[in-house]
Amino acid sequence: MRPMLPLMLAFSILPLHVAAAELPDAIAAPGEILVATAQAVGAQVYECRFDTAGNLIWHFREPIATLFIDGKTVGRHYAGPNWEMTDGSAVSGKVAGYASAANPRDIPLLKLDVALQRGAGQLAGVTTIQRINTRGGVSDETCESFGAFLSVPYTADYAFYRRRD
Repeated sequence: MRPMLPLMLAFSILPLHVAAAELPDAIAAPGEILVATAQAVGAQVYECRFDTAGNLIWHFREPIATLFIDGKTVGRHYAGPNWEMTDGSAVSGKVAGYASAANPRDIPLLKLDVALQRGAGQLAGVTTIQRINTRGGVSDETCESFGAFLSVPYTADYAFYRRRD
């Protein structure tokens, strides 16, 4: 596992920004109301596996990240994909759209539809999640040993939306 402290420190001071006008149509959430934006600091975890041609390649396995709002830890993001806040609210998402990030070493931008939710906290009523402002998460390292894991540091902002009443 790579040390993540320098990455966490570097990105923990960046302001969160959601610029809807700059987002690709594939991940837009038109007509929805922004509920919260949290910054994720963590890693994209990959596993070395065979592809259909028998070559070893890195397959995405799961994200592991801490969620921050205004510099305070407010939750976590993990396999599912799931987002869970310290207030007990949680959502699971299903990819509904994606767009390439500006840099090939950054994970793509995503739009996710909420598939499941629980709790009555901040994420209650959330219907759409966007992954934006991505940094890192993609590696060019060679996969050489079946079953090996690779943890690639990343940051992203997750914007949580609900439908207008």
